Amino acid sequence: MSEPIVVVQHITKQVADATGTLTILHDINFELPARESVAIVGASGSGKSTLLSIIAGLDRPTGGQVHLAGTALFDLDEDARAAVRSRKVGFVFQSFQLLANLNALENVMLPLELLGRRDARASAVEMLGRVGLASRLGHYPKVLSGGEQQRVALARAFVVRPAVLLADEPTGSLDFATGAKIMELMFEMNREAGTTLVLVTHDPGIAERCQRQLCIEAGRLVHDR
Repeated sequence: MSEPIVVVQHITKQVADATGTLTILHDINFELPARESVAIVGASGSGKSTLLSIIAGLDRPTGGQVHLAGTALFDLDEDARAAVRSRKVGFVFQSFQLLANLNALENVMLPLELLGRRDARASAVEMLGRVGLASRLGHYPKVLSGGEQQRVALARAFVVRPAVLLADEPTGSLDFATGAKIMELMFEMNREAGTTLVLVTHDPGIAERCQRQLCIEAGRLVHDR
């Protein structure tokens, strides 16, 4: 049996506030095999997005370890974790996170250029075609609709062929019909690429489409099904 692509071991996150120490995550443990899709669900403030940030190595836990594609993230410094992310992880955010001064093509080329890929332009053009934006390559985010911006974000996430795709409420800024189309596209592309999908959502319908659901309540993993 192959090694899991994501291993979360005894993750705890605490922060200091005016009343003392606040525990955001309590001893979270789970493993994800390659190609699995998992939804992290729970109420607002339960710790879902914090957990996703820790899986990505963007936020450092107070205790515990995350192994991503065989690498222990918190044995590395910040620059080394960033290098792992650039090769292994794709991101899709609720707020799109496109660079306003770059057009659609340039936004999708950027992660490939940072990796020194000579095929950055051709790969970005191909991926934008895959998400239905072949005619919008030169358009800047401000003239794209919300749905189009999220399609650019999907293209940018998948263009590096990531081992793991992390998505944080990807339809949260979209109307229902547009969000449904985006999710259909995301699941299609995920299947095609064989990526492990970790999706934070408050939408039960989206969560049900994943192979597995992890429910977080007040920072604790209360069920895994």
